[in-house]
Amino acid sequence: MPTSKSRFLTAQWRNLVMLNYEVDPEILKPYLPAATEIDLWEGKALVSMVGFMFKDTHVLGIKWPFHVNFEEVNLRFYVRHFDGKEWKRGAVFVSEIVPKSMIVLIANNLYKEHYRALPMRHSITKDGPNHTQFLYEWKLKGVWNKLGATVRNSLTPIAAGSPEEFIFEHYWGYNRLTDYKTMQYQVEHIAWQIAEVKDFVFEADIKELYGEAFVPYLSVKPVSAFWANGSEVAVRIADKLLLDPVLPG
Repeated sequence: MPTSKSRFLTAQWRNLVMLNYEVDPEILKPYLPAATEIDLWEGKALVSMVGFMFKDTHVLGIKWPFHVNFEEVNLRFYVRHFDGKEWKRGAVFVSEIVPKSMIVLIANNLYKEHYRALPMRHSITKDGPNHTQFLYEWKLKGVWNKLGATVRNSLTPIAAGSPEEFIFEHYWGYNRLTDYKTMQYQVEHIAWQIAEVKDFVFEADIKELYGEAFVPYLSVKPVSAFWANGSEVAVRIADKLLLDPVLPG
């Protein structure tokens, strides 16, 4: 259910490519926000490499010139927070890449995100009569890194209890502020439709982007590859969660 918080951002998120990898939960603990715990899928800690398009973006109701349509690629993992009544399932972002420096400035300062600005591009290409390829690229140290998927041209709903539901159905974002303070914000969108992924690509300088700890896990074949069509989304103004420190004695 929506909170009383006003909308900070509205946009469309479209053509989401998600490559999902199992990792050792220990490598996620430095990023784990207070008052949350890692949300496991069948006992496994997962991270996702995500590529998608921002379209028709408004910040505080305003379309900022040259910041309306752009690519994003991020690495995220999954957490949950118990608010005293129910569990809220959310995502934590290890790193996010966009092509616009102003987005980095706003998101990192207001939402304590982990954005960086790099040259980016994307393409949508037909792959025969029944499939389409979606490709996101970003330029790092003079080399184009890439994330993409070849997808069947047939949409289906996300099934309840499915791996796709676990990956896509997160309506909260959490960012670590201190050992005892967390930023929480709500994300609103309709349930998306998905399509079968026939093939995928991920070629990137993992160490430079995410650190040595992620190299062994992101260098192997993902456990799953998903695609969703996306929809209009709204991000509400954030608030803070405080965890009482345990005092000695």
